[in-house]
Amino acid sequence: MDYHQGMSETFDVVVLGLGVMGASAVHQLAGRGVRVLGLDANQRGHVLGSSHGRSRIIREAYYEAAEYVPLVQRAFIQWRELEEETGLDLLLMTGCLNIGRPGTQVVDGVIASARRHGLPSEILTSDAMRSRFPAFALPESHVGVYQPTAGVLNADACVGALVDASVARGATIRHGELVNNWEPDGDGVIVRTPSGTIRAQKLVITAGPWSASVLADLGLPLQAVRQYVVHFEPQAPERFSPPGFPAFIWDVAEGEVYGIPYLPGSGFKVGGHDPGEPCTPETARRTVTAEEIENVRSIFERCLPGCATTMSMAATCLYTVTPDRHFIIDRHPEHPQVSYAAGFSGHGFKFGPTIGEVLADLAIEGSSRHDVAFLRAARFPAAS
Repeated sequence: MDYHQGMSETFDVVVLGLGVMGASAVHQLAGRGVRVLGLDANQRGHVLGSSHGRSRIIREAYYEAAEYVPLVQRAFIQWRELEEETGLDLLLMTGCLNIGRPGTQVVDGVIASARRHGLPSEILTSDAMRSRFPAFALPESHVGVYQPTAGVLNADACVGALVDASVARGATIRHGELVNNWEPDGDGVIVRTPSGTIRAQKLVITAGPWSASVLADLGLPLQAVRQYVVHFEPQAPERFSPPGFPAFIWDVAEGEVYGIPYLPGSGFKVGGHDPGEPCTPETARRTVTAEEIENVRSIFERCLPGCATTMSMAATCLYTVTPDRHFIIDRHPEHPQVSYAAGFSGHGFKFGPTIGEVLADLAIEGSSRHDVAFLRAARFPAAS
């Protein structure tokens, strides 16, 4: 970028990485009147990380851990506020159905979360699910937990809205600008790019699947894994469309899978969470094989006949997983002017605005109003 080649610039905060978490942090900081610069090594709208695509599920009764519920409740509010700020439709409420045998985390976890927080939910037998949602033809051994307070976010539109709203708030955004390195500079930081040197009081690192290398000095147990999704055109799209068909998460013999209702232009999206193929962003296989597509088709056609008539699109994305599948949000133990968030393990997107709020709190105040103690790095001894 010749227009500032070799220049030295000054900002209050630099945010490294502009996926949903970084874009949310920039949006929050700009809203507080902070001079903030957001940098991303890749071009806007790239598909190499974890935030791209047309859809992500957002759900309130959180089976992974009930501690997430207040965070996602806050996120629901913030996504609606972003819609008002930008005039865009970002969130479609569809409800969500957790399906599996009693005793599985997918089922029992969501029941426990709903009970702990007094959230609306309904336990359905396989017959009741078929009656309520006729597209499902599930085994008698399966039950479902339906929560109405769930929906689907348009991921690409959400990230774009955060970036554009940040610029409107006064933030500086640069895509396609690699950070060569950073180092502490007294109580601040120096960030070096091929274009020049940037000095800032604070640094926020949200590097997604690049986090293992960017945060290598912390010894965090982060592993990027390849995942893939397939979009199908169903035989009868109306059978798989909201409001008569919800988003769902399903515990099957092959692992945990999920589906997002049919949406015009996107089709019926399905994918899996387990186990993922270990990789780095540089070594990840970026194409989906015919065998993988057929594997997905066979899983979903078993209990959703007609859902996968024609494959319309297949794509890969990267998760960055931790051993316990929970996020890591913390400050650098030696350089408290540096905050970071990583390891979102395939279920973080929905929390974007709230994680951004946490990161803005850490950068400006040193602590957050949100209870994220359960996500601190100290739970991993090697990282403490």
